[in-house]
Amino acid sequence: MAAHRRIDVSKVGEVTVVKFVDKKILDEASIQELGVELFSLVEHDNRKSVLLNFSNVEFLSSAALGKLITLDRKVKAAKGRLKMSNIRPEIFEVFQITKLNKVFDIRKDEVEAISAF
Repeated sequence: MAAHRRIDVSKVGEVTVVKFVDKKILDEASIQELGVELFSLVEHDNRKSVLLNFSNVEFLSSAALGKLITLDRKVKAAKGRLKMSNIRPEIFEVFQITKLNKVFDIRKDEVEAISAF
């Protein structure tokens, strides 16, 4: 498995749990790197059940949201499922404003999200 700088990857049963290393996902370079690491989980490691745990994330830029949308498409194209958990209220508000809370399967916490797969 490739070494990741922006994400911390673990497995719980069949579910790949991804935690973000950065508290603030803002600058273009780290967002690009994050995208590459996330996409490789699906494209190279063939992960079908992916949970993004946002417990570390305090701020997310709109460019990072674009990467999440692309990841969602890639997971669906691979016949997989993507879920998200532990999103702070202020970040969840951005998901609501952009209507992405309707696109993504967002759960309260990691336990609930894993049991939903």
